[in-house]
Amino acid sequence: MSGLVALCRARASASSSLFNSVIRPAFRNFSTGFADTQNKSLVAQMKEEMLHMDINSMIGSSMPLGMMRIGTIIHNIEMNPGQGAKMVRAAGTNAKILKEPAKEKCLIKLPSGDTKWINAKCRATIGTVSNPSHGTKKLYKAGQSRWLGIRPKVRGVAMNPCDHPHGGGEGKSKSSGSRGRTSVSPWGKPCKGGYKSASVKKKKKRLAEAAAKM
Repeated sequence: MSGLVALCRARASASSSLFNSVIRPAFRNFSTGFADTQNKSLVAQMKEEMLHMDINSMIGSSMPLGMMRIGTIIHNIEMNPGQGAKMVRAAGTNAKILKEPAKEKCLIKLPSGDTKWINAKCRATIGTVSNPSHGTKKLYKAGQSRWLGIRPKVRGVAMNPCDHPHGGGEGKSKSSGSRGRTSVSPWGKPCKGGYKSASVKKKKKRLAEAAAKM
């Protein structure tokens, strides 16, 4: 009886060792192969990220325009090198580089749609100014504007002629005769756009000449 039990135990151990010898290499090969594929995909992913990670595409980076590439969205632009940001600083605004920056000048498109040549040594910040919904905020009562420090504004047509160019007349009238008058400030200067600094034709001609020189 004891011999029979010993024989059964020997057969069981032999079968288990045979099963392990058959299964383990296959499982080991599968696990190492899976790990290799995982490592390869991880390395490829890291390489791809390194290729796409460029200082020129980092939002918030500040650098000269000459170091940027075409199509970059920028804001806080200098007019003269070292002067500090003067353009494109309002909430939600941005400008765009239209041409590859040259040695001296860089062509950018402003939020107004106008194009402008700027010194390539001038610095700018990559990205768009935050808070684009700043202009759409609603003030639900008059006191809310007072909380912001905004005082009431008296209309020019409600004043006397001695106080404002729009004053006087019968009712809401800012005209001095049959023809009306454009909106002006209390000192007589145009208050909607001001004076035109240059005609569109002259600007286009200047841009074409600058592009030809580049």
